[in-house]
Amino acid sequence: MKDSGRFRLRAVSSVGAALIRNLSLAVAMATAWTLATWATEPATLTTLHAIHALTKVEAGSGLSVAFEGTVTYYNRSDVDLFVQEGDEAIYVETKPNEDFASGDRVLVRGKTRDSFTPDVVSNSVTVLRHGALPKPVAADFQQLIRAQRDCMRVSVRATLRSADIVNFRNMHGIYLKLLMDGGPIDATIVETDATKFKGLLDADVEVTGVVSGKFDSKMQLIGILLEVPSVADVRTLKPAETDPGSLPITPMDKVLSTSYVHDVTQRVRVKGTITYYQPGSAVVLESGTKSLWISTRSSIPLRIGDVAVATGFPDAHEGFLALNDGEIQDTNIFEPIQPQPSTWHQLAIWNTGDTDGHQNDLVSFEGKVVTAVREGAQDEFVIASEDKLFTAIYRHPPANRPLQPMLQIPVGTRIRVTGICMVVQANSIDPTEQEVPFNILLRSFNDISVIASPSPLSIRNLVLLVGVLLVLLFAAGARGWLIERKVRRQNAAMAYIERRRSRILEDINGARPLAEIIEQITELVSFRLSGAPCWCQIEEGAQLGNCPSNLTAFRIFHEPIPARTGPPLGNLYAAFDPLTKHRAIESETLFAAAALTTLAIETRRLYSDLVRRSEFDLLTDIHNRFSLERYLEKQIEEARQNASIFGLVYIDLNDFKQVNDVYGHQVGDLYLQEVTIRMKHQLRPADMLARLGGDEFAVLLPKVRNREEIEEIAHRLERSLDEPFATEGYVVHGSASTGIALYPEDGPTKDSLLSAADAAMYVNKHIRRESREVPTDLPLPGLSPKDRK
Repeated sequence: MKDSGRFRLRAVSSVGAALIRNLSLAVAMATAWTLATWATEPATLTTLHAIHALTKVEAGSGLSVAFEGTVTYYNRSDVDLFVQEGDEAIYVETKPNEDFASGDRVLVRGKTRDSFTPDVVSNSVTVLRHGALPKPVAADFQQLIRAQRDCMRVSVRATLRSADIVNFRNMHGIYLKLLMDGGPIDATIVETDATKFKGLLDADVEVTGVVSGKFDSKMQLIGILLEVPSVADVRTLKPAETDPGSLPITPMDKVLSTSYVHDVTQRVRVKGTITYYQPGSAVVLESGTKSLWISTRSSIPLRIGDVAVATGFPDAHEGFLALNDGEIQDTNIFEPIQPQPSTWHQLAIWNTGDTDGHQNDLVSFEGKVVTAVREGAQDEFVIASEDKLFTAIYRHPPANRPLQPMLQIPVGTRIRVTGICMVVQANSIDPTEQEVPFNILLRSFNDISVIASPSPLSIRNLVLLVGVLLVLLFAAGARGWLIERKVRRQNAAMAYIERRRSRILEDINGARPLAEIIEQITELVSFRLSGAPCWCQIEEGAQLGNCPSNLTAFRIFHEPIPARTGPPLGNLYAAFDPLTKHRAIESETLFAAAALTTLAIETRRLYSDLVRRSEFDLLTDIHNRFSLERYLEKQIEEARQNASIFGLVYIDLNDFKQVNDVYGHQVGDLYLQEVTIRMKHQLRPADMLARLGGDEFAVLLPKVRNREEIEEIAHRLERSLDEPFATEGYVVHGSASTGIALYPEDGPTKDSLLSAADAAMYVNKHIRRESREVPTDLPLPGLSPKDRK
């Protein structure tokens, strides 16, 4: 019996142990699933400290944030918002024209972003209350240049060197140049009266503002910029000892005699692979995604592709980080950098916060040779890629080294270029620009490789052929020095024509007016045809060029300007002495000029068509929502300047969806077009009708005297739809509900005015719907197919 009892106890224990094991396994699986869920869905960051603790990779993954802080700086015309909490601060990219003020306590929601330091792109910024600004922290130059006070509200002491009104980041403001003990910094104030600072030049001042920065295309710090809310944040500590207006006149050749600089900048040491070397001038080192321009006087042999160590003094060279007075040591370790295959757009793009530029990087990409020229200090190859032009430059070696003959590449040859990307005039680039001009710096002619030879049927080859024939003609009819003289003149003329043609091609892709471009083409034809008058007659357009008053006294030759599709765009004419016979050069020159004119006209028409498509509704041929909002913002600005009023009418067609459902979308489209025509007839020339989408319209009334006048126009618009619409064999009864808004009484901004007019329209629609009684045994108003003609 005891054995049997022990057996039962063992059986019960085994069952219990199995249950415990299964339960433990289930708990472990649930715990693992929970941990995996937590791992895939990171928690929202709620403090600035947590955001600043992120690595660049973590910040670049777009983590969610929701934190509170105090606004220390915001400009309505920009997207920059600075928020501070205690001794930590951060930059937030938000929307322009928001209602934020310094001292507002806000809740910021958004995503992290990898930038100079981790910052935030906001989804929403909510004002919680208004409070006191954080007390400014005293900062010296070393703290600023080392980013120890980045985004903080600080006060600095400096000498005011200049104060000027400038356009900066899409706003008018005062730009201050300040000299601190340690180095120069800049400051901006949203103010348009710089005369307040003219008496402070050379004075010692205390400036309170938020620490921003100046960055190159790779988001590398190249200078300090303070965002100063107002003129009141600049306080005089010590007036200038001498009024600048009372200084004695200094002879121009003596101005340097007063210069004095005490520079204690420390030498730094960097390491990277040599991607460019011009003895006695510069070296470029590249490491990973970073590259650095190093100015040096050294002419020691260095091998491209070797790892080198360089020392020098940091500087912002042409708007980018650089080292001056560089000393280079070659380690003789060969670790070449592979050039980055790139497109024109990738190299021209300016920093957008999440994309680095390519300044000083070793890159390669393809294009077609447009022209090439040897200058005194360098060879230049103008190359076209993606319908854009750039220049590949080979700088000549020092005078004590032999100069190779210039690489001869026919125009139109497709080549691959490898070299250092150099942004042109980086100091003058507005940070808001998306694309900037650049050049490619070649190391040697080996950086150019031919991919495809040019087509033999090119305009340039035809022109060269004509030149050869002319040279042969002159050789048969002249002797001695006269032959040489005529050949030189002909070559000079061809070079001039090529330069003018290249300039015209650039103007076609630029902003020069079309009429000026066509006149340049006629002048070029006239030059090519020995001064023969040439003019262009655009089909149903202007006559441009030099047209003689008495055409009967000339022999006229013309060439149609072909279009890619459809009839010719016009004709090119040239007038000659009636005693002369037709020559091949006349046909060839006018044919080439007509092709160039076709390119100019159709390029501009394509651009105009794209602009119109972006601003006008394709169905009704009236302004669209984008166009209305843009004109509305301009009207608000004009009303602010003139202290005037204007009106806005919001229109919604009643039962339009049922028109589409019953009659089909084709009838619905015709109905919308007829509605547009009727409403246009009720408006004045200065009024603007726009389709916002679907069955919604709006009318901007720039000139009104009072609200009653807006109501009268809205009533006319409603009544214009009373007459039935006959279309596609149907009779459609239409109606509309309108709502009005008066600036600034109903709203001071674009969005508030649109919202006010929209709300008024819905009230009108609701009242109309309640007052209208629809019998149950009748079809819906305006939608009965029984009204078929």
